Amino acid sequence: MALVHNSFLYLYGMTKKVFLFLFVCIAFMSCQQNSQSNQKIFRINQATGIESLDPAFAKSLWMMWHANQLFNRLVENDADLKIKPSLAKSWEISEDRLHYTFHLRTDVFFQENDAFANGIGRKMTAQDVVYSFDRIIDEATNSPGAWIFNDKVDSIKPFEALDDSTFQINLLAPYNPMLNVLSMMYASIVPQEVVKKWGKDFRSHPCGTGPFMLEYWDEGNIVVHKKNNHYWEKDSAGNMLPYLHAIKCTFIDSKASEFLMFMQGKLDFMNGLDASFKDQLLTKNGNLKDAYIGKMKLNKKAYLNIEYLGILLDNSKPNAYSLLQNVNVRNAINKGFDKQKLVAYLRNNVGVPAQNGMIPNGLLGFDTNQQKISLYDVEAAKQLLKGIDTKEQLKLYVPDMYEDRCSFIASQLLELGIHVKIEIIQQGMLREKISQSTAGLFWATWIADYADAESYLSMFYSKNTAPPNYTRFKNEAFDKLYEASLKEQNEAEKEKQYKAMDKIIREQAPAIPLFYDEVLHFLKPNVQGWESNGLNLISLKKVSKQ
Repeated sequence: MALVHNSFLYLYGMTKKVFLFLFVCIAFMSCQQNSQSNQKIFRINQATGIESLDPAFAKSLWMMWHANQLFNRLVENDADLKIKPSLAKSWEISEDRLHYTFHLRTDVFFQENDAFANGIGRKMTAQDVVYSFDRIIDEATNSPGAWIFNDKVDSIKPFEALDDSTFQINLLAPYNPMLNVLSMMYASIVPQEVVKKWGKDFRSHPCGTGPFMLEYWDEGNIVVHKKNNHYWEKDSAGNMLPYLHAIKCTFIDSKASEFLMFMQGKLDFMNGLDASFKDQLLTKNGNLKDAYIGKMKLNKKAYLNIEYLGILLDNSKPNAYSLLQNVNVRNAINKGFDKQKLVAYLRNNVGVPAQNGMIPNGLLGFDTNQQKISLYDVEAAKQLLKGIDTKEQLKLYVPDMYEDRCSFIASQLLELGIHVKIEIIQQGMLREKISQSTAGLFWATWIADYADAESYLSMFYSKNTAPPNYTRFKNEAFDKLYEASLKEQNEAEKEKQYKAMDKIIREQAPAIPLFYDEVLHFLKPNVQGWESNGLNLISLKKVSKQ
């Protein structure tokens, strides 16, 4: 028994060692697999949740980000905001500029969905483009994106499938920004049978032709998109896209928690930076501090977003300030506060002081040669105000997150004798007030819907209501230039028209631009192939984690 017992103990001891060895091996392999799996999952957080994954309702930046992973459009913007082919491989525009004919790819398939035979996605055709665009303008859809086609396309036959791979859009009148409009998320292509199967629930059962497809959505908490294994695009070496296996997006509404998660390595990406952390990460020049170089990457890019003070110029409205109807007063305000100091001290030089008008850098029409009107010049401002009674108190409506910069402006204008009281208001209520012309002076921001200066100039076209003409600006010379620019075929001439319109806005000052914004993207060092553009639209199809 002793021999047997000793043998048993020996075998037992050996078994324990083998077991421990196997356990360590399995644990190590599991860690390796988890590590390798983690390399293929891109982790982001959005402080604001999303209402829908249906591109017909992609009205917020966050919804656009998701739609861009799930869907494609006929055309898209590259990193430099130039239009490039996507589902359409080429196109022609008729001589009268009323007909746009697109030649579609024939190797694109929709993602898997129960609405298809055997759940397998079918080939996309021109009929799908017609259906998708008809759906946008259908009143039953109630899409906030209907404006991209309303009053622009032919009322009888706006969209045509000339054959399975040829699509045509017919316009009422020439409209030069049309290609840029077609790059918007509203113009994403969807399959009819899937939309009809799910109805309104298409919002949570999206199906497109994009590089990723919805895997899981716990609304308000998390959404996961998995790789579309049948995606049609390849990289320059012929490799299938995307590289990632999945995208995991959480919805933690605290920017402080998001910042902590990023610093702990639980997120691969962070969009923008809460003001309370700007001095921790950024130098006074808006660059990454030395202590964080190598631990993260900072990607900066000019952003088609401009902050401005809007002035209600319709003096028939009881809330329009009589003082602000005077163009000299408006120009004095434009010159009366230091935009450079505002950007330097309140934003760590993230952004560029707006001294060139309402068209931001990066768009045709941005004029670097006409800065004098918007330059900080106290003496010139005082001369403009000479003989004007400035005692009327002005109430400036502003959301609480922008109180600091507006208080700075108010304090500097007080030195000119202009009295501005800051009125804090919720952003939703502010939008309502400026839409209904019940705010005589207001803070606002305008993010371009598409990469064309017309998106900004349309804010001042008198035939437009609010939105986008929140100031109710009306100028005959401006209107004529605007209408001419919509059909101008010569790019150089169109640029002159854009600059002329921007000059009118600078001189008449219905809006006081504060600064041209910049996109800040913080990335973990192992993130490669990052793609974004001046619309702050991210694409993850070429992103990998090394």
